[in-house]
This record gives sequence, structure tokens and C-alpha cells, in this order.
Amino acid sequence: MAVYTHVPAEEIDAFLTRYDAGRLVSAKGIAEGVENSNYLLETTGADGNGHRYILTLYEKRVDEADLPFFMDLLDHLGDRGCLVPRFIADREGRRLQQLSGRPACLIEFLTGISVTEPTAGQARAAGAALGQLHRCAQGFAGERRNALDLPAWHDLARKCGAHFDEIAPGLHQRVSDELAYLDAHWPAGLPRAVIHADLFPDNVLMLGDEVTGLIDFYFSCTDIRAYDLAVTHSAWCFSNDGSVWHGDRGRALVAGYEEAHGLSQEERAAFPVLCRGAALRFLLTRAYDWINTPPDALVTRKDPLAYLRRLDFYAGADAARLLDA
Repeated sequence: MAVYTHVPAEEIDAFLTRYDAGRLVSAKGIAEGVENSNYLLETTGADGNGHRYILTLYEKRVDEADLPFFMDLLDHLGDRGCLVPRFIADREGRRLQQLSGRPACLIEFLTGISVTEPTAGQARAAGAALGQLHRCAQGFAGERRNALDLPAWHDLARKCGAHFDEIAPGLHQRVSDELAYLDAHWPAGLPRAVIHADLFPDNVLMLGDEVTGLIDFYFSCTDIRAYDLAVTHSAWCFSNDGSVWHGDRGRALVAGYEEAHGLSQEERAAFPVLCRGAALRFLLTRAYDWINTPPDALVTRKDPLAYLRRLDFYAGADAARLLDA
């Protein structure tokens, strides 16, 4: 589950009086996600016709100082036609509140569901939505450092240390070798922009093959733009355990992105290395959580080896196979 801070219904109802949202009808904790506490709210609506909102309370992993960046980014994207959930201001114009001792925001609700086994058509739509996001992000003045960049991967690896081999024999050396490879080959000079950095299927809302919303921008940052496509590629184009590569999804995802935004020759040439970096990033964060989350915790630990399998695949693939397979 992902509701870390439990808020009584009476407190939520009182919270809503700051907004033109009507009275609370129901509040349901949302199990998806691992960063924040989220509630789906049903209200009477300001006009009495009923309305839905998302109430988010920010836990320790999200720095309150970063929230204005996320708010401004979603306003920028939304103003340019991206289907993103905006932060709602109260009657006094405040978007950031306090509730139950946590920073809290009321956020637009978007319709749609997240898919668990994407089709090629859905992967193409996701690629196009990412391309649109990159196109719409042009001109955004805000910047935020990627807290999970290559130097941070080294730091995570040091923190995991010999515990890697408790997950799988030889994993410690495999990670060390990969970091050395990426240090030597990580591309310089590629276009940088604001990226989502976490566009997994559960962060894309869909109805059939149509994208209805992109959500969960709390890893968004300024980094290599094509790295964002690599992250999305690693998330959409494999079986959940990483053992099966779905080439049809890969072709579709890239085709959708190319149609909406496009890749330069330099970005295409660097794509295998960017994919290796994306796979290592999630291998490391999953390994760190696996090592540091007690087995009886309420949060379900994600298998790091699912990303080791992706990493092994990417290490043996060239740009033609990944982009034009």
C-alpha cells in the first residue's frame, strides 16, 4: 500500500472548505505508488453535480522545496495542450497546504487506467505522448538537477556494497563493471531539457489505445532528453520480470516518439548507452530499497533482477535493434 499518512475524513472535509470543491462524499486511499500518500476524493462539487480530485500528502522522499518546480512545469505543459494533472489553488491562490503535518496539494483528477501488459498500439501512443511532452516543455524556464544521475548511481552502489551479492551472486562486480563502462561512454553534448524520468505504464492513463493523462512528475528534472525515451523504453518494452523483450512494442514506442518529436543521429547513436544507464538506474534504486526495506513492511519491494535482465539485454544490443527492430 502507499498511504503512509492516514487522514480522518473530518480533516479532509475541513481541508476542502478552503476550495470551491463542495463537501466531501468519500475518500479512498490509492495503493499505487511508493513516494507519497494519495487519496481519491469524491465531493459534491461547487455546483452540486459531483466532482473528483486527488489529494496528495508529500512524504520524506519528496523535497517540499521542489514542489514549485513541479507545479510550474505542469502549468506550462497544460497550457500547451499536454494532458497533465494541474495543482489546484484555494480561494486565496495557494496551491501548497499543510495537512496532518505534511505538505499537501489538491490535484486535478484525470480519467483513464494504467495498463499492466501494454500492447504495441498502447506503446506507440505512449511514445507519442512523451514526444508531445518534450515538444511542449520547450521554453520552460525552470531547472532541477537530476538527483539520480551517474554520480548518484555511484553513491547508491557504495551504499549497497557487499549486500548486492545477497540479492544475486556476482551482482556487486557486475554493477562495478557497468559503472566503469558508463563512466567511459556516457554521452556528452546531447540536447538537454526537462524530462519526466519515470514514465512507466502506471504513470500513463489510457482508454484503449488513447492516452488520457501523464501523471507522477516527481522525478522530473533537467537532463539528456533522449535519456527520457530510454527510461520509457526500458519500462514498456519488456515483460515485468525483464526476461522477455517485446520488439513490437519497441518499434511502436520509438515510431510514436519519432512522429511527435524525432531523434537526431547523435541521439540515435547514443541510445544503447542511455538504455544501459536507465536499466542500471532502476536496478540500483530497487536494490537499495530491497536491502533497506524490512521483509514485513507494508510496501511491496520491487525485484532488482528484473532490471539486471534488461541491462544484460541492452549490453548486447545496438542502436538499429533498439530503434528499428
